[in-house]
Amino acid sequence: MSLALYMDVHIPHAITNGLRKAGIDVLTAQEDSKDELDDKAMLFRASTLNRIVFTYDEDFLRESAALQESGQHFAGIIAIRSRRLSMQRCLTDLQLVCELCEPEELANLVYYLPL
Repeated sequence: MSLALYMDVHIPHAITNGLRKAGIDVLTAQEDSKDELDDKAMLFRASTLNRIVFTYDEDFLRESAALQESGQHFAGIIAIRSRRLSMQRCLTDLQLVCELCEPEELANLVYYLPL
């Protein structure tokens, strides 16, 4: 079973569309009508849907650290270390992670791109 992603509001549509063309299951916060949620609530929403959050936003990293410290579950985060990562490299790395990782492998973790 491949990963299902929950795209943070700041992710460009080109990345979402490229992943969908590659057959990756993607839901954006906007499509879910949750684009006004704070980061913690968005993490919980994605976890409820068994989706991994994909983000550039460092605030998610602080939220995940707090959840890890308190022992609270979240589905996981894939984060970009640098916004200078090319669109193609981002798509390639995300597709690999989604195809090769099981959801439980990313539970309660932050996974960084580029690989």
